[in-house]
Amino acid sequence: MSTATTTVTATAAKGPDSKGWFWGTGRRKTAIARVRVRPGNGDIKLNEKTLEDYLTEDKDRKAILAVLEKTGVKGKVDVTAGLVGGGITGQAGAVVMGLARAVLAYDSSLEPILREHGFLTRDARKVERKKYGQSGARRRYQFSKR
Repeated sequence: MSTATTTVTATAAKGPDSKGWFWGTGRRKTAIARVRVRPGNGDIKLNEKTLEDYLTEDKDRKAILAVLEKTGVKGKVDVTAGLVGGGITGQAGAVVMGLARAVLAYDSSLEPILREHGFLTRDARKVERKKYGQSGARRRYQFSKR
């Protein structure tokens, strides 16, 4: 039996779509973000809302803006993201990864910067499932000797 091995490479060679958008998909926990980037004046829209209206936590906004600041494209590109699933923090993490992938498609020379800061690394942590005979994923019911 022979097993074929496949190598996964970044799809940075993809160009813009018919309307000039560069796409990137990000995932975090159960949240999925489809992020689009194109040259513009720096508008950021998350589910048709501004960044400040959609994300209430300052750390989540800073994480998204960090991708643009570290790569030097802040104020030069318009960002639009469609978010589904998860909670606010998971969605913010998904946007960070999707934005990094979209910026990589926009300018492939920025890959070392994105990798150095960990923006292209998928955070695979998810909620552990509850087990039977226990009150939670790891928490057990109280043991009684008598």
